[in-house]
Amino acid sequence: MARSLAGFLVLILFASICEAASLFQPISDSHRSAALELFTPDHGSFRSLEEIYEALRTFQILGIEKKPDVTATACRSISETVGSSSSTPKDLFYSLKANSIAECKINEKASQGIITRLNAAVNGASSLLDFYYSVGGLVLIKDQSSKADVHLADAEGVFRSVKAFSQSDGRWRYSSNNPESSAFAAGIALETLAGIVSLASSEFDQSLISTLKNDISKLFDSIEKYDDGALYFDDKLVDGHEHQGPLSTTASVVRGLTAFAAVAAGSLNLPGDKILGLAKFFLGIGVPGDAKDFFNQIDSLACLESNRVSIPLILSLPYTVLSLTKKDSLQVIVNTVLGSNAPSLTVKLVGAFRSGSKDASLVESQELKFDSGTGAHILNNLPKSIDVGSYTFVFEIVLNEPEHEKVYVAGSQTKVPIFVTGLIKIENAEITVLDSDLGSIETQKKIDLAGQNAVSLSANHLQKLRLSFQLTTPRGHAFKPHQALLKLRHESKVEHIFVVGNSGKQFEMVLNFLGLVERFFYLSGRYDIELTVGDAVMENSLLQAIGHIELDLPEPPEKAPRPPPQPVDPYSRYGPKAEITHIFRAPEKRPPKELSLAFLGVTILPLLGFLIGVSLVCAAAFYIFIQPESY
Repeated sequence: MARSLAGFLVLILFASICEAASLFQPISDSHRSAALELFTPDHGSFRSLEEIYEALRTFQILGIEKKPDVTATACRSISETVGSSSSTPKDLFYSLKANSIAECKINEKASQGIITRLNAAVNGASSLLDFYYSVGGLVLIKDQSSKADVHLADAEGVFRSVKAFSQSDGRWRYSSNNPESSAFAAGIALETLAGIVSLASSEFDQSLISTLKNDISKLFDSIEKYDDGALYFDDKLVDGHEHQGPLSTTASVVRGLTAFAAVAAGSLNLPGDKILGLAKFFLGIGVPGDAKDFFNQIDSLACLESNRVSIPLILSLPYTVLSLTKKDSLQVIVNTVLGSNAPSLTVKLVGAFRSGSKDASLVESQELKFDSGTGAHILNNLPKSIDVGSYTFVFEIVLNEPEHEKVYVAGSQTKVPIFVTGLIKIENAEITVLDSDLGSIETQKKIDLAGQNAVSLSANHLQKLRLSFQLTTPRGHAFKPHQALLKLRHESKVEHIFVVGNSGKQFEMVLNFLGLVERFFYLSGRYDIELTVGDAVMENSLLQAIGHIELDLPEPPEKAPRPPPQPVDPYSRYGPKAEITHIFRAPEKRPPKELSLAFLGVTILPLLGFLIGVSLVCAAAFYIFIQPESY
C-alpha cells in the first residue's frame, strides 16, 4: 500500500511539473522517430511534389540517413513535371524545390524552357501567389544551374508590383481584389521580395529595402505572446478559406524574414528576444502528429538556426526533480534549437525562490562548472538553504566571446521550476489511550511508521485516543506534508477520516470519543487504524496500517442517526453470475421391449386380414367385369 501511495504521489509530482514548467527542449531523437512515421509514402508514392519536398527537407534537416526511398520517386515526378508543357508555375516551383535536395539531372534544354515559362509567368502575374511561385522558381533554377543566366530585367518594377499588396500594419493581401490582409501572406511576400532582390541584374534601390524593413517592424508590432515567453503570429480573418493556424502563419513569417535578411544589406533592427520567442513557440509545440505541422516546425527551426538576425540558444535541464537524499547534481545544457553545440559560454545560477513566495533569493549568484565530456554545466551540491520543496531557479547565460553577442541570443534570464525531494525522518511516533477526565495515560505504545505495526487497543466512550509523531527534512527543518490523515474503519466498513494537525515538527491528533459517539453512529466493536502521510516531495510517503482499537460505545437512543448504507460492490452487481443448472422431467417408465413387439404384432394382424379380404373382393369384382355372361 505504501508503494502504491508513493507511485501515485510521483504521478502528481510529474503532472504538476508539466503544468508549471516553461522548459523548452531542443530537437531530439523523438522527432527523428516521428519523421520516419509521418513521412512514409502512401502505397509507395506521395500525393504531390509538395509532399515529396517536405519529406526530403525534413529528412535533410534532421540528418536522417536510414529513410524511405524518396529520391527515386522524387526524380520520376520531377522529370515528368519539368518535361510537361502543361505544368503550372506552382508545379515547377515544388519540383525545383524537391530537386534542390534530390539533385536529379535536368538537361539544359529543359532548364531554358523552365526559365522562359517562369519569366512569362512573372510578367503576367496578378496575385501574390503568382509572383511567389514564378519568382521562387527562377531563384531555384539559378541556384541549381551554373550555366543558366537567370535574372529579372526590371527587378525594381516587379518589386513595386508585389509591394502594392502591402498594408500599413505590415500585413499583406493576396491580390488587389481581396481586401483581407494576413501575416501568412506577409511571410510569402517577404520570401518573394527576397527572391526579386537576388535576381536583380544591377544594384538595387536601397530605399525600397528600407521601406520593407519598416514594414517588418510594423508586422512584429502585432506579434502575440504566451505567458512562457513564446511569440507567434495569428490571423483573424473573416474568410475561413484563407485562414491559417498560428503554426503555419508563424512558419511563413519566419521563412520570409530569414530569406529577406539573407539578401538585405545591414541589420533588420529586430530585438533578439523576439527571435528567441519565436524559437520557444516552435519548440513548445512538442512533436506534432500531422506531417504538415511537423514540416513547418522543423523547417522554421532550421531557418532560425542559420539566420542572419540572431541565432537563439535554448537552456534546458535533463532533470527538474532533484533528490537531496541521493545528492543529485543540478545539470544545465545549452544548445541551439536543432540541438547543435552552443558557443563558449558561462551559465550562472543567479536566484532561487520558493514557489509562490515573494521573499528574497535563497542563494547567492554562483557559476556552474562546465563538463566538456557531457556538454553540461553542473552544480554538484545544492546550497544548504535549499531544502525539500518546489522552487523557481533563475539562470543567466553569459557568452564568453564579445563577437558572439552579435550572432547569438540567449535572453536575459531563464526561470525554471525545480522540485527538490528527499527522505523525511519520522520519529517519536506513539499512540495512546487517555482517561477523559484526568488525562492520565491508560495505554501507551510506540509505533514504527517505517515498518510493520499490529497495535491492539481498547477504549470506551469516556476515554480519548492520541496519535503523535514528528517529521524532519534532510536539512533538519520541520516538514509539513500536503496531507496527514488518520482513518478509523469499523468492521461494518463504515469509515471516519480525521486531519492530523501540526505545531512545528510535532504532529498530534486527539480523538475524544465522548464527543464522537454520534459521528460513530454508536457502533461498538473493532476499528482498524490507518495513517496516511504524503507529499510530492516526500520520497517515503506512507499509507500505514497501525493496528486496531476495540471501542465500547453506549447503546443508541431512539432517534440516533443510523450509519449510511454502504455502496454496493460493482463486481457483485455487474460481475459474472452463478452457473444456471436446468432440471429436466424424469423419463416415463416403459414396458419391456419384447412385450412391446408382441403387442405390435397383435395390433397389426387384423390390419393384414383386412387387406387380404379387400384384395379378394377386388379380384372377384374384376373377374365379373370382364366375363359378365358367366353369371
